[in-house]
Amino acid sequence: MSFLQLAIIAIIQGLTEWLPISSSGHVLLAANYFTLEGRDELLINAVSNLGTLAAMLIYFRKDVVAAIGGGFELLGAGFRKAPLSRGANLALCIIVATPIALIAAVAHEMFVPEAVQAQLRSVWTVAGATIGFGLLLWWADVAGGKDRTEADMTLGHATLIGATQAIAALIPGTSRSGITMTAARALGYERTEAARFSMLIGAPVLAAAGLYGALGLLDADSTGGLVTLQDGMIVAVIAFLSGIASIHALMTLLKRMTFLPFVIYRLILGIGLIAAAPVLGLI
Repeated sequence: MSFLQLAIIAIIQGLTEWLPISSSGHVLLAANYFTLEGRDELLINAVSNLGTLAAMLIYFRKDVVAAIGGGFELLGAGFRKAPLSRGANLALCIIVATPIALIAAVAHEMFVPEAVQAQLRSVWTVAGATIGFGLLLWWADVAGGKDRTEADMTLGHATLIGATQAIAALIPGTSRSGITMTAARALGYERTEAARFSMLIGAPVLAAAGLYGALGLLDADSTGGLVTLQDGMIVAVIAFLSGIASIHALMTLLKRMTFLPFVIYRLILGIGLIAAAPVLGLI
C-alpha cells in the first residue's frame, strides 16, 4: 500500500477510535475503498489499536499510574485491613470489565467461519449497527438521572459496561467506545465520566487486539501478505497522533453538549452507506 493510503486509514482510525461512531466501521470502509480486504484489512485495523491505545495512556496518564499502583495494592490486599484506595478500586473495575470481551474476541477468531466473518463485516452490517446502536446511545443519553461518578462505580456496573465490548468485537459498526458509553449513561454516569471509564477499560482489549495484529503482520512479512509489519507500525504512529487530538476534542465537547451530534452523524452515515452501497460497488 502507498504511504498516503496508510496515512488515511491511520488518521481515520485515530480520530474515530474514541468517538462513539465506530472506528472499525470507518476503517473497514476506507480499507475496502483501497481494495484492502479480508485478513489484511482485519490485521491493519487491529495493529492500529496500538497507536490509539498509546494516545489514551498518555492523555489519562494520572489515571493510568493510579490504576497500575492500585494493581500492586490489590496483590497485597488480603494482608491489610485498610479500605482500598481509589487507584485499587479503579484497577479492580478495569480487571472485571475485561474478560468477557476478550473471550468473545478469541471465540470470534477461532470458531466463527470466515464466510460468516465476511458477512459480519459487510456494508449492510456496518450500516445497520451504525444506525441501531446510534439510536440506543441517544436513548441512554436522555433517559433518567445521569450524575454518577467514578466514586459510584460498582464491580457489577464495571462488569456490565465491560461486557458490552463483546458486541463491538463481533459486529463492526457497533463502536466499542460507543457501546460502553451507552451502557455507562444507561447506568446513570455523567457524560465525561462515562467517556473516561470507557477509554480506561478499553486498554486491555486494545492491547490484545494490537498484539494480535502485530503478530499477524509479522507472519504476513514471511507469507507475502498485502500489508506488512512496517505498514502496521506506520499506521500505529499516525493513529497515535490523531488519537490524542480525538480524545482531547471528545472530552472538551462532552463538558458542553450531549451525545446528540454523534447520534445524528451515525444516522446520516448509516443511511448514506445503504444508499451508496450499490453505486460504490460495496455489495
